[in-house]
Amino acid sequence: MAPTFRSLGRALARAASDKKADEVVLLDVRKQSPLVEYMIIATVTSPPHLEAVEDAVRKAGRELRCPALRRARPESDSWRVLDFGGILAHFMTEDARRFYNLEKLYHQARPVSWEEERKKAHA
Repeated sequence: MAPTFRSLGRALARAASDKKADEVVLLDVRKQSPLVEYMIIATVTSPPHLEAVEDAVRKAGRELRCPALRRARPESDSWRVLDFGGILAHFMTEDARRFYNLEKLYHQARPVSWEEERKKAHA
């Protein structure tokens, strides 16, 4: 059985965090976007770290039978986006995250806790 977008978002956020992505947030954007339900935003420290986080999140999606449908911005060393249908996962350098400021753009989005799920998974 496929997970809900909410539970998938939590799992993908955990996967990014497990690869040492910083400031990982999961936002409920259903009231702000007609295209997606949730958005993940995570900070990476370098191009190799960007690759590692992206690979880990892709793998987590495949393991849950929800592979990424497409990857946007493939030529960028500062920002990548994976599209999981109802979830967009953004991996950005600190400079890109500050410049594009997606949290401000989606300031009305409701943050979703994913770290509680992490504690249960490791218990």
